[in-house]
Amino acid sequence: MSRARIYSPQAVEAAQLLGARIRLARRERRWSVRELAERASVTPFTLSKVERGDMTVGLGVAFELAALTGVALFHEDRSRLSGELERTSNRLALLPQRVRAPAENLRDDF
Repeated sequence: MSRARIYSPQAVEAAQLLGARIRLARRERRWSVRELAERASVTPFTLSKVERGDMTVGLGVAFELAALTGVALFHEDRSRLSGELERTSNRLALLPQRVRAPAENLRDDF
């Protein structure tokens, strides 16, 4: 029997905010739940879960719904998103590929 995953309050609020923004954008476009669900190739039930901020929905589904409704995920300007992705990728390239746990019981008393 699997246990329910517990999420931090910050993660839950972020999912709820994203869902509320998607719902608002859908309503502003006068799209029904069924219409947006068809555009995203998901069920109306899944769309409703995203709009409620349900944490069990896949990240890709939530991001696709945001993109379809015009909800900005990180920056309003899409070119800033590309630039930020490139800068982050460049920083990652400078870091080691693996992270090792620090050596325990380091004796440095020469």
